[in-house]
Amino acid sequence: MKTSLLEQTLIDWIELPSVTGHEGDYADALARQLERFGFAVERQELEPGRFNVLAQAGKPQVIFCTHLDTVPPYYGHRIDGDHIHGRGACDAKGQAAAMAFAGAELLARGDDRVGFLFTVGEEDLSDGAKLANRSLADPWNPCYTIVGEPTGSRFVRGHKGLYHGVLHAHGVAGHSSQSIGPSAVHEILRAGVRALDADWGTHPLFGPATLNLGVVEGGVAPNVVADRASLSFLLRAVETPDRVEARIAACLGPHVEMEAVGNAYGPVEFLVPEGEPSDLVAFGTDAPHLPRWGTPLLFGAGSILDAHTDHEKVSRKELAELVPRHVQTASELLARLGSAPCNT
Repeated sequence: MKTSLLEQTLIDWIELPSVTGHEGDYADALARQLERFGFAVERQELEPGRFNVLAQAGKPQVIFCTHLDTVPPYYGHRIDGDHIHGRGACDAKGQAAAMAFAGAELLARGDDRVGFLFTVGEEDLSDGAKLANRSLADPWNPCYTIVGEPTGSRFVRGHKGLYHGVLHAHGVAGHSSQSIGPSAVHEILRAGVRALDADWGTHPLFGPATLNLGVVEGGVAPNVVADRASLSFLLRAVETPDRVEARIAACLGPHVEMEAVGNAYGPVEFLVPEGEPSDLVAFGTDAPHLPRWGTPLLFGAGSILDAHTDHEKVSRKELAELVPRHVQTASELLARLGSAPCNT
């Protein structure tokens, strides 16, 4: 089966490693493709060698957005009758390829109100999305942002929030035969039990929050009272970070403190076009970090079950069908806007 231009573009991009922190070569290739399609490209630098790719023709109101980075380890492409395999095939170079070709078709039809935002660092701290949100300026006027992730080509109506933290307990080291302490291990375990027994909130759309106590460390020997211990946790949140922190505070003892790690955000709801079936998903996106970029939508080709694996792939048929779906979705959003300013 002969490869299409869309498929060959994706294959070429898969062959450019872009693990988080090393997105530059792929970002340059994507930028050059958008320039060939007729878009003006801006490289928005986060740090040397790492930059977001923004592209526009006119005054962008509907934005196509996905991320440039992939998780490690890198591996190259393989193609068979039904699928394109390789790191980034569905998460998210396949999304970027379909978006680029959809944008080119819209521009060829005479609609220059679409733009692109491709971000660095989504798989880590979403620092590219945060930069884009801080730096938004004319002529950008985003009313809607279509976020691309592997959702089985179904629209997503929401995903839970995220809160990652580490509890640190402080004790007094000593011989376990003596009445000394407190033991940092005892303190961290008590805090962990209180956290497991706590109510972390329930949302009418997302249901209850879920807590995972992932890593517990502390102590040096069974006969030594521990002077320090820690517990790393991850909460799939259904409330805002300030509300989560209030619930965490109620679990801490006098010798335990909490350190927030990385991103924290509340649940996100997405626009679903009328008549489209939709799902809820458990994974996160850049969307919580782009509040100035309009109302978000979320869908894309491929399965999240293949992302981050050694068998990542995207269906060739699904990839091809994604281009006209993006064209249709963007056209409907632009028609909704008409000539009026954003009112989303």
